[in-house]
Amino acid sequence: MAIRGRIERRHFSPLSPPGTVLLALLVATPAMADIRAEVDSIYPQMQALYRDLHQNPELSNQEVKTAAKLASGLRALGFEVTTGIGGTGFIGVMKNGPGPTVVLRTELDALPVTEATGLPFASKVRVKDASGAEVGVMHACGHDAHMSAWMGTATLMARSKSGWRGTLVLVGQPAEELGVGARAMMADGLLKKIPKPDFALAIHDDSRRPAGEVGYLAGPIMTNVDYLDITVHGRGGHGARPETTIDPVVIASRIVVTLQTIVARENSPFDPAVVTVGAIHGGTKHNVIPDEVKLQLTIRSFTNEVRDKLIAAVERIAKAEALAANATKEPTITRAIVAQALVNDPALTARVSTALIRELGENQVKQAEREMIGEDFTEWHLAGIPSLTLRVGTVNREKFEAASKGGVPLPSLHSAVFSPDAEPTIKSAIAAEVIALRELLK
Repeated sequence: MAIRGRIERRHFSPLSPPGTVLLALLVATPAMADIRAEVDSIYPQMQALYRDLHQNPELSNQEVKTAAKLASGLRALGFEVTTGIGGTGFIGVMKNGPGPTVVLRTELDALPVTEATGLPFASKVRVKDASGAEVGVMHACGHDAHMSAWMGTATLMARSKSGWRGTLVLVGQPAEELGVGARAMMADGLLKKIPKPDFALAIHDDSRRPAGEVGYLAGPIMTNVDYLDITVHGRGGHGARPETTIDPVVIASRIVVTLQTIVARENSPFDPAVVTVGAIHGGTKHNVIPDEVKLQLTIRSFTNEVRDKLIAAVERIAKAEALAANATKEPTITRAIVAQALVNDPALTARVSTALIRELGENQVKQAEREMIGEDFTEWHLAGIPSLTLRVGTVNREKFEAASKGGVPLPSLHSAVFSPDAEPTIKSAIAAEVIALRELLK
């Protein structure tokens, strides 16, 4: 395989020995082997794996076959594998002499979404979820692409052990979509089973970015995520005699409308925030006013100060609307902390992004934007380990350009019609991961 070279740029003083500058210019330092050729050589295997994973998705905490398949692949490559961490989670460890310890994580789970992509390898899986309801299952968040790239990266790293030193830890994490998988693995002693990591890496696909493009951003990149469940209490009765009731449907409706003023009128426009009511449940029949109505909310923020302010405002508004309607009692409000804000370590981001730009070019590696989604990979950051999540574009370039000119809108992640442009997406993800790992495991 051809080896590229690059000339190091060095600074010399006027007192440098004669010929020093000329010598520096003539001696090219060895650069990384052509990563694109390496990726091309293994892509057919990764494409087959991707289609298999896509056709056979498993819901959060049910990823038994997925985990077994990937763990078997790591064993075949020479990794020391430990399974059953935090449920279906597992790790593969490859020690290659003295050096840093670097973690690379992938997620295993799919979503309860019935696929409508029309792909020849579309998922037809239907299972019962945790509540017992039958649901379709689909990799609508691209975790199948993540896993395929992760396995491709494992393959290339195992083949090129002469080019890096240290310990590589590959983590297969369950239940990312529920925001509980990383915590479960940590609680099950994950960090005691491996050398203390110096760095932790992950990728996540991006449905707003053209396929093949890699995004990076230092600092907060994804948000705090909180779920609030609000039960509005009223007094039910006949729909034809509303004067004998306290209607929780009306109270809940007022709460939903008033909540819209929190971001618009109480929060600074310079502090990104989201308050969304994702579900409202109440009532059984046209002419029956129910005793209660339930609301389900998601709250998104980047800082704890904004987070606390949003939650306090939701609670205040819910209680005030109930009081104004003379409700029988205050709403019942419960909170679940799903994820903390995902923060990319600035020094690590600078080091890896420099390597990516050097190897892939500025046209392929660009700064990303913050996004109001959550990701439990932040548990590594919270454990004091410098961490970095890279974004990888998924959108076919022709569709991306058409959409940017007012054409058909692009489906987002979690959509029943989301489908990445697989080849450039997976290839760029493998290349980005391998470059980052080789940079950190020099």
